[in-house]
Amino acid sequence: MKFVVKIAAALSVLAMTATPGLANDWVGSVKRNVAAKQTYPRTAQMRGEEGTAKVKVYVSASGKVEKAELVGSSGSSTLDKEAVAVFSRVGNLPAPPAGTSSVVLPLTWKLL
Repeated sequence: MKFVVKIAAALSVLAMTATPGLANDWVGSVKRNVAAKQTYPRTAQMRGEEGTAKVKVYVSASGKVEKAELVGSSGSSTLDKEAVAVFSRVGNLPAPPAGTSSVVLPLTWKLL
């Protein structure tokens, strides 16, 4: 069975006051880091579960993930747990261009 894991991002306004180009570059870097660690839980695959969970991630000025919280459910508790857990595997993210920031990441799981 094939599956697709997609990530998209939208900026949140904690302290993101840098120029839009720098902010977009930073979000792109965050998306790539998270996508490299995101997995599709086997139990969710076997049950045919798909969905998009939205996670708000708080990032320190040095790039450390301070906190990740679910702000929108995928409709699957398994996928929701993975959406938050992925940030414990990511390690440090690139340092935000404007210091401490947050970003809302929609993480999508889709079976093909």
